[in-house]
Amino acid sequence: MRVDIYRRAEHDGIFSYLAVPEGKNIPEEVTNTDWQLEAQASEIEDEADALPGYHIEQPHQQIAAKGYAITGLKDM
Repeated sequence: MRVDIYRRAEHDGIFSYLAVPEGKNIPEEVTNTDWQLEAQASEIEDEADALPGYHIEQPHQQIAAKGYAITGLKDM
């Protein structure tokens, strides 16, 4: 699966990340936040349990459930 990755600044130089299937818009529930494009058409392997560079756990499951995957709060 290919995704576009967005990021937003949190605190103390920390970023949270959002992965959206390639070519899809950012979901409405997160459009009120200042997300900036980080990477386009990033490949997620079918067996990937995480995107460690973006602190996203279970990306395929998150995308299937809500249409996007996001950095977990425990990583903040």
